Amino acid sequence: MMRELTFSEAINEALYQALELSDQVIVIGQLVNFKPAVFGTTSGLVQKFGPKRVHDFPVSESLMTSTGLGAALAGMRPVLVHHRMDFMLYSLDAIANWLSLWRFKANGQSSAPVTIRAVVGKGWGQGPQHSKSLHGWFAHLPGIRVAVPATPHDAKGLLLESIFGEDPCIIVENRSLFSMKGVVPENPYRVPFGRSVVRRTGRDLTIAAIGMMVPLAIRAANEAAMESIDVEVLDMRTVAPLDIAGVIASVEKTGRLIVADPSWQRVNVGSEIVSGVVEKIALRLRASPLRISLPQSHAPMSAALEEQYYPSEKRFLENIRAVMSPKI
Repeated sequence: MMRELTFSEAINEALYQALELSDQVIVIGQLVNFKPAVFGTTSGLVQKFGPKRVHDFPVSESLMTSTGLGAALAGMRPVLVHHRMDFMLYSLDAIANWLSLWRFKANGQSSAPVTIRAVVGKGWGQGPQHSKSLHGWFAHLPGIRVAVPATPHDAKGLLLESIFGEDPCIIVENRSLFSMKGVVPENPYRVPFGRSVVRRTGRDLTIAAIGMMVPLAIRAANEAAMESIDVEVLDMRTVAPLDIAGVIASVEKTGRLIVADPSWQRVNVGSEIVSGVVEKIALRLRASPLRISLPQSHAPMSAALEEQYYPSEKRFLENIRAVMSPKI
């Protein structure tokens, strides 16, 4: 059935269907059973499934994540909701020293299928403590799968894949995408990790984009077409595992690469993509790769400064032109 949902509605539907499909699924987080419902993503769940399966949790991120680990080891499939990824860092010990290595230490005989929804803020004065997208940090850990969906379709499919997989997963949700609409199938479905998807085909240049950078890249690519520049936009979808092979396949065709990563520029996932491509096909590149990232600074709070901080379509176009006409 072809119908459109917003990004937040797609998340809500994924949770509803997961709770219906298995009694092992539970949802835990601050205010998940209150009226605001985490920007609408948990609306109606407690009314349908009750407070034992959709449960409010105190403001104690470390305790919540440890509780999720214990529930998973007891046979449940918990979905933890961290309103802000920044404060998920209180859970770093539970994630890095327990969740990520549990299957490794158990030699595959035991798993901890915990799904963490981590919301990243942007806009309306979120400031430096509510805007950090730390997907690169967690992608560095063996044993953790990390997704950064950019469409309502993938928000639902990746969440269902996470809930019913056997590895702990972090789903990074950018708050600025929650009102985005897109086609979402009504039946449950799963989007596999580690497979990028081409959102726009092109022959002159590849943009490998992550999360909130994907719609920006598509709009810039459409504008570049008016200058007779044909841009291919690749949505990475997940950063652990990372589909380097998919990027290489695209760049083999276009010969040029821009990577758009919504995190700080130093030591980010964009760097990993560039190095992966250069290691394999450096001599076939027609121009040096470029990266579009956030400045090496914390996010400002004022709207005027925020406009300068986050990449714009104009900046994408400037980089597209630079790669197409490199200075010798």
